[in-house]
This record gives sequence, C-alpha cells and structure tokens, in this order.
Amino acid sequence: MNHARSTKKRTGGRRRAVRKKRKHELGSAPTETQVGDQKLKTVETQGRNTKVRAVTTDVASVSTDGGVESATIEDVVENASNPNYVRRNIITKGAIIETDLGRARVTSRPGQDGQVNAVLLDE
Repeated sequence: MNHARSTKKRTGGRRRAVRKKRKHELGSAPTETQVGDQKLKTVETQGRNTKVRAVTTDVASVSTDGGVESATIEDVVENASNPNYVRRNIITKGAIIETDLGRARVTSRPGQDGQVNAVLLDE
C-alpha cells in the first residue's frame, strides 16, 4: 500500500519529488528461489540484523501427520502468485511443490528466511 502523496497536482500537472529515498525507504529486488543445489545468501538489514535468502534450494521440511520430515524438492507444480514461476521452477510462499514424500504447499518465505517449510497435501 502506498501512503505517498499523489504525483499529480489538482490541475493535472506533475508534482516533482522533494527529495530522494532515505536508506530505510529503499527496497530490493525479490529473491526468486529456484530448485537446485542449496545456495544461501546473507543480507544485512536494519538494526544490525541479518536475513538469509535462499537463492537455490532442493530441501524442504515437510509437516506430516507423524511430525516433520526432510524431503527433496523435485519440481514446482503450481504457483498462484505467478504462472511463469512454474516454468522457471521458482518457489514462493503458497507454491505447490513435488517432493519425494508427495505434493506439499510451501508455508515459509524462502527468499526472506532461507528455508522451505511445507505442509503435505491430502491426495
């Protein structure tokens, strides 16, 4: 959601930016986590904190009725956020992945916390 002032004046003219973005206002390109050998990247965030971004990964912690098991990711089957992500094998939250345990829905954000947590789907 954008809380910025409108870029248009009442007359329809363009309103120029008063200043550039501050450091805390900067964004970054999304980390599009792909299926492959695990490769992580550490990013510094505000307050001397860090985030671990998964650039590529092939391991998922899948929650089943008996607990949590480690599974190998084979493929991305469905991704509601972007249909092109399926072709490019990109994992995001809500994506449905094919694992050696069966199909699972991703519940974590691999581009934000570097790991894939998923829930096994009933088939």
